[in-house]
Amino acid sequence: MRPTIKLATTTTPDGHALVLSQHDRDFYISVNGRQLMNSREHKSELELARLGCHCVQEREQAQVLIGGLGMGFTLRQTLELVPQDATVTVAELIPEVVDWNRNFLGGLTQYALQDQRVAVKSCDVLEIIHASAGIFDAILLDVDNGPGALTHANNDKLYRPAGLHAMMRALKKDGCLAIWSVARDMQFESVLRQQKLHFRTFRAHASKSSKSRSRCIWLIAQQKLALPPASFFLN
Repeated sequence: MRPTIKLATTTTPDGHALVLSQHDRDFYISVNGRQLMNSREHKSELELARLGCHCVQEREQAQVLIGGLGMGFTLRQTLELVPQDATVTVAELIPEVVDWNRNFLGGLTQYALQDQRVAVKSCDVLEIIHASAGIFDAILLDVDNGPGALTHANNDKLYRPAGLHAMMRALKKDGCLAIWSVARDMQFESVLRQQKLHFRTFRAHASKSSKSRSRCIWLIAQQKLALPPASFFLN
């Protein structure tokens, strides 16, 4: 059996140890010894892009914001869906994660960061959101584990009323927000109802071979027609 190899380490803004490891062909990112993501289970990240970009494919000069680079699977799927004149902005809080995608993980996504449509910002996605008004056709949020922040406590602000208001403001009126979460969060859905936002909840398998493990994706919009039709919800 091949050993697990530690490829790189860094520290999160909260002081937690973030580690990139490899075992055979699989890559893992862990925080304080707890696995945050792995390259084998990325089906739900692809679904985040498919659902969030449902209305972007036919729009000229579409603008998509991705919060959280991870291993790049959501970015790669987004690039497969958006037109050639689109711009995909990726906000990644931890610069080393961007470096890991370039130096270790690029082969997983056909080197998505090299696509000329991609603009990478090493910053908190909230900085871009607060500086934007009616710019984005879609926002795809894959930050921490969802509403339960794991690597950076400040990420919790995204899921509160002020954060949701800022994201709706950053979207075009017919834009759509897609949020990935490790599990469904009924308290968060209560906040969405209180804010009178339209939303749908989608269950996505973690991987093709692990249908017993699922993730949650929320599609959120100011206008009900901005949500994907029922035909998009395959599971």
